[in-house]
Formats: sequence, structure tokens, C-alpha cells
Amino acid sequence: MEKKKLQYYKGKLITEQIRVRDLINQMKQNGVIDSNSELATELSFYDNHPSDTATELFDKEKGIALKGNENSILNKIEGALKGIENNNYGKCKKCGKSINEERLEFTPYAENCIQCQRSIDNSMPAEHSNRSSSEDVLGSFFKYNDGNVGVDQEDTYQAVERFNKLDDIVEFYDDDDNGGYVEPIEEISNDQYKNQLPD
Repeated sequence: MEKKKLQYYKGKLITEQIRVRDLINQMKQNGVIDSNSELATELSFYDNHPSDTATELFDKEKGIALKGNENSILNKIEGALKGIENNNYGKCKKCGKSINEERLEFTPYAENCIQCQRSIDNSMPAEHSNRSSSEDVLGSFFKYNDGNVGVDQEDTYQAVERFNKLDDIVEFYDDDDNGGYVEPIEEISNDQYKNQLPD
């Protein structure tokens, strides 16, 4: 590749490197990554609702994934800058052929040509076959031993639809003599409560 082109791509790589580092710093400042403040502020998680703990954990994992993605891009940029110094920039790591300049224009840190990248992507497990083993266990709850489906998602949906089409849903809950309330204290209205308070 010509020196003029190499300098052009070096400029693009440095600009991209600055952008990615700024993005990582911005994510750190906003607490998206490297933030344990919410997880570490409480002495005990006993009083936390499980969904609050799950949300905090999800946010932490999302931050780790975002940081990992940006660090991966930084590593590729640094590898491409070393490639410029070693006069092997723009060469596919897999087959050694030149990477198309249109690809380098769009992704200056590309490591492989389009054909090799496609074969790499195709060799990765598909999302449907890269599932958690717990899904296999959960799936067994919906089948009888002979393989016939017992209750599946469609049956569950139809049961909910039947419930939603009831003319008077209150009657569905009014089987007891307590007017549909679970506990007697729920029968107290706000007005009754306010009338009991001292003035």
C-alpha cells in the first residue's frame, strides 16, 4: 500500500482510537461501567426485592459487556497501527490477501477480508444452538413422557384469553364472603382510615 494511503488510514485509526477511549471514559463517568456503588452500598441484600437485585446485576453485566466490546475494538486498532509500522496493514490475517479498501474505509481496523470474515462468522455457533442447558430442562416440563405436548405456550395463551373474555371478572374472585379481599384489613377504605386519625 502507498505511503500516502497508509498515512490516511493511520489518521482514521488514531481518530477512532480517540473516539473509543472518550466513549470508555464517558461510560466510566456515567457509572455504566466499573461501578459497584449500588451493589456495595448496602450491608445486606436481605431487604431488597429480587427484581431490584436482578436489575442491578443486569446493569453491571451490561457495563462489563460494553467495556469488553470497546476494549476489543481498541485492541484491533492498536494491532492495525502496529501493522502500519510493520508494513503489513490491510492484509487478511487468515488468507494473507489484501483487504478491500472499501472495507478498510468503513472499518479501518478490520483484520480479515470479507470472505474470510464470513467463514469465521459462519463457523460460530448459531444463536438457536447456543442456548442455555437450563432451557432443555424447562422444556421437559411441557411434555409428557411419550413426547406428546402437554401444556405449551399456545395453551397458556388461550387460558389467559378465556379469562380476559369473562363478562364479570369480579364475580370470578367473589367466591368468598369477604368481598374479594384477601385479608380483612383491606376492607378499610382511605376515608375510614383518615377518620380514625386524631386531628
